[in-house]
Amino acid sequence: MAGAQLAERVKELTCLYEVAAVFARRGGSGPGREGSLRESLARVVAVLPTACRYPERAIATLRLDGIEVASAAHGLDARAPRVRAPLRIAGVERGEVAVGYGLAPGADGPSCGTDDTGAAGDGGAGGFLVEEQALLDAVAHQIGVFVASVEAEERRADIEATLRHADRLATIGQLAAGVAHELNEPLGNVLGFAQLALKAADVPEQVRADLAQIAQAALHGREIIRKLLVFARQTPASKRPTGINGVVEEAMFLLEAGCENPGVRFVRALAVGLPEVEADPVQIRQVVTNLVINAIQAIREAGTITVRTMMEPGRVVLSVEDTGAGMTPEVLRRIFDPFFTTKDVGQGTGLGLAVVQGIVAGHGGSIEVDSEPARGSVFRVSLPVCAAAPRE
Repeated sequence: MAGAQLAERVKELTCLYEVAAVFARRGGSGPGREGSLRESLARVVAVLPTACRYPERAIATLRLDGIEVASAAHGLDARAPRVRAPLRIAGVERGEVAVGYGLAPGADGPSCGTDDTGAAGDGGAGGFLVEEQALLDAVAHQIGVFVASVEAEERRADIEATLRHADRLATIGQLAAGVAHELNEPLGNVLGFAQLALKAADVPEQVRADLAQIAQAALHGREIIRKLLVFARQTPASKRPTGINGVVEEAMFLLEAGCENPGVRFVRALAVGLPEVEADPVQIRQVVTNLVINAIQAIREAGTITVRTMMEPGRVVLSVEDTGAGMTPEVLRRIFDPFFTTKDVGQGTGLGLAVVQGIVAGHGGSIEVDSEPARGSVFRVSLPVCAAAPRE
């Protein structure tokens, strides 16, 4: 009897050692590092039956959030006796680990933990020992600690990636501001002299056309510089209580008149009675303009652009929806990166959405985008309302 009990304790200690080894491999580095969380949990589940009195009939199962793994392909019969232990991560129960006895379909013999005479084992429900329940509780605790450490590692990696991205943006912003200031003066001279030359008498027609192209290119360059300064936060916002619908109407009047694609249909769905937001009307108009121009460019032949405003608790939401080409997940991940563009050379600077994001963030708001290829895109800009703001 003492020998049998000693053998059971040895199996349980071996099980705990192997479970710890699985977690150590997953937490290490180099070629021995395990892959996914699911793989690590599957290895733990595979180890658990070896600690039972009848390992050939024992089946272990584990459920954690959306992950479900079992030590046998056919799983555990719902009617089979078993022992369970909840999986708690940071004090929150998110699943359970269980061990029970069952047989593969077609097998003969008892379906629970009985000995060869059919008598139940000592000390536990359904033929399980008290020590086996204690072992399962200990393994469940180890799993909880392990999962919490994996999730903390993932959160740390996300934070580090966010910080690296923010550092890159800050560096790009400083570079953009310096370049913009350096270019402003020579570009202003080019524009000024080109406009002066255009006013001169007896300028040949071809020269006049060339000068007009030079002036137009200089104006385009100045607009890019202005966007760079906004992106680099070198242009201070002049905020005041602003009605979002009025800004949208002003921007849409010019955009509709200047749209060169006759297949584009504009729809306005502006909610009435919206409270004012604390904003710079010029910058918010630029947000609307950039989003609508992007929507126009996404529609190749015919489609609809819907500009909508609505009220949410404490916030006013502006959305721009189009039925254009949409974006792939790869493009969607990079749309707010400075200088990233999918447009042809000379048709885009890659600053439009970066500027939009900067303006929205500077107003204490947020921007979200939902897009699928061939199904269009929806941009949602959310801005906080003024305290005790009057309504439009």
